[in-house]
Amino acid sequence: MAGHSKWAQIKHKKAHTDAKRGKVFTKIVKEISIAARLGGGDPEGNPRLRTAIEKAKEVNMPHDNIKRAIMKGTGELPGTTYEEFIYEGYGPGGVAVLIEVLTDNKNRTVSEIRHIMSKHGGNMGEAGCVSWMFEKRGYILVEKNKTDEDALMTVALDAGALDMRNDPREDSYEVITSPEDLNAVKTAIEGSRVAVSLAETTMLPKSYVPLDEKTAEQTMKLIEILEENEDVQNVYANFDVPDEVMTKAER
Repeated sequence: MAGHSKWAQIKHKKAHTDAKRGKVFTKIVKEISIAARLGGGDPEGNPRLRTAIEKAKEVNMPHDNIKRAIMKGTGELPGTTYEEFIYEGYGPGGVAVLIEVLTDNKNRTVSEIRHIMSKHGGNMGEAGCVSWMFEKRGYILVEKNKTDEDALMTVALDAGALDMRNDPREDSYEVITSPEDLNAVKTAIEGSRVAVSLAETTMLPKSYVPLDEKTAEQTMKLIEILEENEDVQNVYANFDVPDEVMTKAER
């Protein structure tokens, strides 16, 4: 996966320890609200909402905050109406970049993103310019010291997983699912008494761009700054980062 699992884990850990926890909460509240607005307030029948609630629980968001976000999404409480957009472009070294946003002011958000991209070696592109390089997938990480590869593969594939990958450079197995089957596969793995370290819907690159150390650092800096924007929910990129750069990012 060319560093995808390592980068996913680094971001996951940072969400738990981020000093700007209020910003993390804000992003999750937005996701809960729009998920409830689009698919209803019952997480059992709304996979997107269920996943958002699980993220909220992982960062210890109070139950009342979750409940209010759902009620704002369903219209039971007054709240801000957010719109979803995807912006596309290129980062340093020609890396493809997808940026998912939830915003109440599209003009403000696109202006801020364009400024960040141009300031840090990237540029905005037209709709569709890089999205074809990614596939929407469910993505699960299981630490290798938690289970046997063959046993995990059997459980995951029986539950509907599309693929399982074992990169010898990484310390976790990667289980790939369709977005719709993510929760079923996660539940099956946990039902076999194996802990899941990460389960999310993501955009997986179909191919990767190898970067040297300097360009990789510039690319990761661009992604981090984009993710700090309160309207940006997720940033995806198809970079292959040297191990030494990933090690620095973990610190």
